[in-house]
Amino acid sequence: MSTNSTRRGRARGASGAAVLALALGLAPASCSKPEPPPPPPKSDYAKVPRTGIAASDSSAPFSSFEDAAEAAGLPFVHENGARGGKYLPETMGSGAAVLDYDGDGRMDLYLVNSVPWPWDRKAGEPLPTGRLFRNRGDGTFEDRTAEAGLADARFGLGACAADYDGDGDADLFVAAVGPCALWRNDGGRFTDVAREAGVAGEPWTDAAGASHDPVCSAGAFLDYDGDSVLDLYVTRYVKWSRENDVFTSLDGRTKAYTVPDRYRGDSGRLYRGRGDGTFEDVTDAAGVREDSAKALGVAACDLDGDRWTDIVIANDTQPNHLFRNRGDGTFEEVGLPAGIAYDAAGKARADMGIAVGRADDNDLPVVVTGTFSQEAVSYYRRQERARSFTFVDEGPAAGIAGPTFPSLTFGVLLLDLDLDGRLDLPIANGHLEPTIQQVMAGIPYAQKPQVFRNLGGGRFEDASARAGPAFGRPCVGRGLAWLDFDGDGDADLVLTTNGGPVRLLRNDAPAGRRSLRLRLEGTGGNRDALGALVSVTAGGRTLLQERASGGSYACESEPTLLFGLGEAGKADAVKVRWPGKDGEEQDLGALEAGLWKVKRGEGPVRAGE
Repeated sequence: MSTNSTRRGRARGASGAAVLALALGLAPASCSKPEPPPPPPKSDYAKVPRTGIAASDSSAPFSSFEDAAEAAGLPFVHENGARGGKYLPETMGSGAAVLDYDGDGRMDLYLVNSVPWPWDRKAGEPLPTGRLFRNRGDGTFEDRTAEAGLADARFGLGACAADYDGDGDADLFVAAVGPCALWRNDGGRFTDVAREAGVAGEPWTDAAGASHDPVCSAGAFLDYDGDSVLDLYVTRYVKWSRENDVFTSLDGRTKAYTVPDRYRGDSGRLYRGRGDGTFEDVTDAAGVREDSAKALGVAACDLDGDRWTDIVIANDTQPNHLFRNRGDGTFEEVGLPAGIAYDAAGKARADMGIAVGRADDNDLPVVVTGTFSQEAVSYYRRQERARSFTFVDEGPAAGIAGPTFPSLTFGVLLLDLDLDGRLDLPIANGHLEPTIQQVMAGIPYAQKPQVFRNLGGGRFEDASARAGPAFGRPCVGRGLAWLDFDGDGDADLVLTTNGGPVRLLRNDAPAGRRSLRLRLEGTGGNRDALGALVSVTAGGRTLLQERASGGSYACESEPTLLFGLGEAGKADAVKVRWPGKDGEEQDLGALEAGLWKVKRGEGPVRAGE
């Protein structure tokens, strides 16, 4: 999450890690090339027939968005802790998590908050907390933070949610500077059990032996070992503290936010669920320790189609990591041979958020990462005919690179906004340094969000100008998550800002279009059915989605699989491949448009019945 305050060379066309090294007087980063991984086993993806979808007309109708936060009752303003010290973590928040915390079938919203630093606080000053907003079901929310036991003050950054203890209600994990929180949900009342569960996060130690708070940025639940007990991966950013804080200036006098290259990286942690509500740190045993990592985004998903959950990491100014699950409890880091570690020029980007989805017509996953200003958003496309597990950044060819080059992008999502059966790409933009225009007049601090409509054929169009007023208002954007808060069948967006109000972008999809939404319920300890793969056939097209965790930036979206059906009133065929190496395939038959609940081994039930 580097800053243009030290990247004046970018105005002359330079970009990436090389400019960071030159600006700071550092040697360029290097990485030894590991042995390429063996070709992946034949997967279910190869069995999905090509649908031959023709490219869409760019003049076709698209969704329109307006900010409904005030009308919906979301009076939240993020506290970033900034009091003039220009400390690096102040630029990072904040995230959000969408979950049904009270089990009433409606999606609620938790908004992460930070606090002033201890040395900046006034005596007796009340501290801000994260906020939980309950969905009333009429398009509005009510604040239930205190009643739910979540009036907790910490320097929070990101969040993720899942039923980690398998008791039937959604739990919440909050990544933070300092101890993280694991909020166990017991019937709508939360208790922080992070320390007892073993996931609070141990401090890091400097050369003098002093301990310092970790900077944990995000998390993702997963079942990496297939034992039907949820595990947890937590990303860490850099080894920062007040004591080692670096002074950087734009004018030689006034402090500005510095770059992450001035700090050592810190490996993320993988915690294996024991099945009794506690976790063990298996970072080293599982082979996922990477001390050079400066991670801001994480997605846990089956990227190679072998039914084992992989972990994809977006790193800031360091090569991205792809931990490929070997299926024996260990991972192999294959970011370089897989083609996602660097950009096309062989440079490590400053990556923030990450999204994985089947947005391409070849039915294979693509990986999108949000990047720094003057580093275009990446679109890593899986090569269909490649003999090995290989991705290529095709952002320029996809029509994404040019329009995103000026922006600093954090949150990224792949989801079908206009319900035409193709995954679109909304992104949240906003700079780090409030005074950036002193040195780069064309780069604002507050930036407009953008949305790219999927045209099919591997092409996108920048539809921001016709996506309604919400995409015309600049903000210091960070997290991006989706939920259907008003129950009308399309995906609305939650956009968090740094030091500003939350935005709720209500989606009005084109008239006449319908969706099929599935909420899966697994068995055993994996009640969220993480790792399940759903195929939906409608109008001669087959669409695939995985029930996965993580993604975007510091956010967890609604745990519902949403399939756009266009103007069709039903899906002709729906199948679920349940999690696990030997997970059975369940044929649900044809389903009418609408929201359905599907429990493993049982027939689908329309929501509300």
